Amino acid sequence: MTSGILPAALAGFGTGLSLIVAIGAQNAFVLRQGVRRHAVLAVVAICAISDALLITLGVAGVGAVVEAWPAAVTAVGLAGGAFLICYGLLAARRVLRPEPGAALGTAGRTAGSAGAAVLTCLAMTWLNPHVYLDTVLLVGSLAADRGELRWAFGGGAVVASLIWFTTLGYGARLLSGVFASPRAWRVLDGLVAATMLTMGGLLLAGT
Repeated sequence: MTSGILPAALAGFGTGLSLIVAIGAQNAFVLRQGVRRHAVLAVVAICAISDALLITLGVAGVGAVVEAWPAAVTAVGLAGGAFLICYGLLAARRVLRPEPGAALGTAGRTAGSAGAAVLTCLAMTWLNPHVYLDTVLLVGSLAADRGELRWAFGGGAVVASLIWFTTLGYGARLLSGVFASPRAWRVLDGLVAATMLTMGGLLLAGT
């Protein structure tokens, strides 16, 4: 069994990356916070720790409980969809009315507190029903197929999440030169708005 730990962990790592490396509401938010260099540590920590908790629950077999309560998943989807649409509309407003200081890459630092960023990140993470389907149900079921190596598989998925969000959050600052232009901020906010509104609409339609 010892010889199979590394392959199981690598399989979990690959599975984890395949599920989170995509343009979505959470990634778009982390990217924007990274470019702004605002509450990056808190946002990255929330995303990574949340994934770790959900993956752990899935590996432990809690996925069956989630699957048995479809009404709860529906309620989360409705709340999450409404939240994402509201956030998307705010991002769209920034496209039409850029924030002061956007050309310097400091947009929103004084207006938006770290507490607001934390609450927004928590909402985007825990009010998204797909996060339960992906991490708790899917990763949990794939881990269960590994038998005694399920925790190695889950550990690999946790590491993938930590590396991805850290890279996205802190790597985004490399784009700060690009975002010295107000036009670049409007493009980014346009991408964020489109992503949030699309994801929110899909969540509402799917519930």
